[in-house]
Amino acid sequence: MMQLALRLARKGEGKVSPNPLVGAVIVKDGKIVGSGYHKRFGGPHAEINALKEAGGKAKGGTLYVNLEPHSFLGKTPPCTEAIIEAGIKKVICSIIDPNPQVNGEGVKKLKSSGIQVEVGLLSQEAKRLNEVYLKYITTRIPFVILKVAQTLDGKIATLKGDSKWITSETSREFVYKLRSKVDAVLVGSKTIIKDNPELTIHKIKGKNPKRIILTASGQIPLDSRILKNNKDNKTIIVTSKITSRLKSYPAEIWEIKKTSDREIDLQKFLKKAGQEKIASILIEGGKEIFTSFLKNGLVDEVYYFLSPKILGKGLETFGDLGINRIKDSLNLKEVELKRFSDDLLLIGYPDWRN
Repeated sequence: MMQLALRLARKGEGKVSPNPLVGAVIVKDGKIVGSGYHKRFGGPHAEINALKEAGGKAKGGTLYVNLEPHSFLGKTPPCTEAIIEAGIKKVICSIIDPNPQVNGEGVKKLKSSGIQVEVGLLSQEAKRLNEVYLKYITTRIPFVILKVAQTLDGKIATLKGDSKWITSETSREFVYKLRSKVDAVLVGSKTIIKDNPELTIHKIKGKNPKRIILTASGQIPLDSRILKNNKDNKTIIVTSKITSRLKSYPAEIWEIKKTSDREIDLQKFLKKAGQEKIASILIEGGKEIFTSFLKNGLVDEVYYFLSPKILGKGLETFGDLGINRIKDSLNLKEVELKRFSDDLLLIGYPDWRN
């Protein structure tokens, strides 16, 4: 039943941020009498949708939910009140919600009303499912995913900057789907100049993310597609100084001061993004951006596409990370491998313990 709740929860990907992904299943006399998930931000929560489907059959039943029900009045009424009123006998949830407004209060409220509560079922799976939410709600900093597409010999473009296409069409379709699940996609100004990308989900069903351009100099071609096609007002330029020229651009402008290395302060940028309710960012290029985020230890997850092509000379994926010994290399943990046509995709989490 909890596995079903987790599968239902995943249906909310790309629709509920910065809220968590939640699914709920109600069982009575060994049968499922109601189920639901959080479908959109601001809409009814999973528990409410499951209770609505169950109706009177919910009384005396057991509720399975992958995250602790909330007990405060937000955009929707407290789920705990609805659970109590429905006569649910037992609640089984995977993990406590670390939101300071919840953080065990939901469980406490249910128990004080005579409802049995168990916590911990499939907790690891539940944490992985909501890894974006868990980081954002406790730090107010976005979950950062670094996506690389490179050749077999470690190049992301030719010496002339040509990178279309290193990976297969099926790999690119996967990336479009990934974009639809995050709040924002980020590239540097050099990627805009060389590739002129749209950074949209193309024909994939879903929503387009916000499009962030990181540029200390503010040098972005006014005729670039990311600006010309900004009818949804989702393009953001992050720069160290807002000039009169930039003010005329059809985009939102953020001013973030430089560090002593004359780069935009990424810590301050991420804090600003969090304040703007951006819970997840997909970094798609280029070399300097990849290097800066890794060098500052700001990457939470890596999607690494490897194409069976060899360029010889070309633009390398990363710059100097200040690593001089193999034992000091940045390792990825919990690695997963997928295959798309002839491409390999490695997914892993940077181990920053070194």
